[in-house]
Amino acid sequence: MTAGPAQSAPLLRPDTQRRLICVARAPSDVLLANMRAVGWDVTVAKTAAGAEAATKKTGVAAGLIDFDGFAPRDFDALKACLSQSTIGWVAVTAEGQPASRAVRELIRNYCFDYITLPLSPDSISHVLSHALGMAALDYLDNAAEAALPGDNEMVGTCDAMQRLFGIIRKVANANASVFISGESGTGKELTALAIHQRSPRRKAPFIAINCGAIPQHLLQSELFGYERGAFTGAEQRKIGRIESAHGGTLFLDEIGDMPLAAQASLLRFLQEGKIERLGGNESIPVDIRIISATHVDLEAAILDGRFRADLFHRLCVLRIDEPPLRARGKDIEILAHYVLQKYKTESTHKIRGFTPSAIDAMCNYQWPGNVRELINRVRRALVMAEGRLLTPHDLDLGSPIDKETTSLDLVREVAERNAIEFALRRYDYRVGKAATALGISRVTLYRLMVAYGIHGGEDTAVDDSDKELNEDASV
Repeated sequence: MTAGPAQSAPLLRPDTQRRLICVARAPSDVLLANMRAVGWDVTVAKTAAGAEAATKKTGVAAGLIDFDGFAPRDFDALKACLSQSTIGWVAVTAEGQPASRAVRELIRNYCFDYITLPLSPDSISHVLSHALGMAALDYLDNAAEAALPGDNEMVGTCDAMQRLFGIIRKVANANASVFISGESGTGKELTALAIHQRSPRRKAPFIAINCGAIPQHLLQSELFGYERGAFTGAEQRKIGRIESAHGGTLFLDEIGDMPLAAQASLLRFLQEGKIERLGGNESIPVDIRIISATHVDLEAAILDGRFRADLFHRLCVLRIDEPPLRARGKDIEILAHYVLQKYKTESTHKIRGFTPSAIDAMCNYQWPGNVRELINRVRRALVMAEGRLLTPHDLDLGSPIDKETTSLDLVREVAERNAIEFALRRYDYRVGKAATALGISRVTLYRLMVAYGIHGGEDTAVDDSDKELNEDASV
């Protein structure tokens, strides 16, 4: 029920260490020889189709791609290759070689870095090694994703969720009715399903019905079914949800919205264990376990006369209180990464995770919509994001910088982004000059630009005016 730790794995699998795929129309024999000389196992692809074939069964690898000579019609196939999460791509361009806007977008969105030739073999190998290392991290993420729970499983490691899991294990083997209380969006149906799947009734049906989503005049026919001719439009017999769940579990969601007439009929079934279809006279025995849930305060509803006390006591033999997301601590970050892995294909480019300020914003947000809201916000962020890391703005959570207490990570992040944007504007988006002014390498500056979603000017060539990589800078 919890997302357990992934199996340990080496950073790089032995069969894929130092593997390099070179995609170029006219690859440099000297460059290839140099890469082999420093220990790379090189595979060459001279066409888009060849690149697709080379990347299909590669596993973890570095990729070196020169877009010169490829036509726009090749870009879809190249994009598919660049989207391989376990290949760290580095674009290569010759000094003075122009690049179209489409190529620049491919580099920004899919490449770990780019290099400008001529450059020493050791420097090229150094950048490729970094790209390979990042690809290895994605490989581990994919392995962990394969071990993640499925759509109907529950994720959580906090104390509140561990207590919930313990209660589920206890009540699963009982046959008494269970009442689940909790805010909307906390996952009450998942809890009900977990109880059913661990109960002796697991091989029988699990039938769910939302009592608040069905019009009052139709709810009883949905629950109990009807005979042919019971009312206008009843052209054939229909089996109700209660009868359909025979031998298994019936989950009554939002039971607090059930009208009083249906409450009386449900109470009679719970007392007698039999139903009568609408328009019929036959009493039909049904063996089911009832699990109900609501976000409504039923004790208050009883005092207001909106819910029957005798029905409540029948339903609430065993009670479970679902914890709200804001009370689940670090589970917020775990769930966010789980949702990111599940829906990351909805993004048009690679998303590697969340910025520290995004994690801070999520952990400090009150989550009135709970897990359902978290899922929606992360999915929105995947569509709206421009950088490789999701930000508070992408999540539509605003920036926590306006709060009275600001973390050092956030201060550092904001200052870093502002300094980069200022330097780029000052030097007219000449990346080499901006990197020199900031005291970092061009490689580092480009990586930060990608992470923060900062793009160069519309007419900025891929290599700008900088000609050499600062080999001594930390990247």
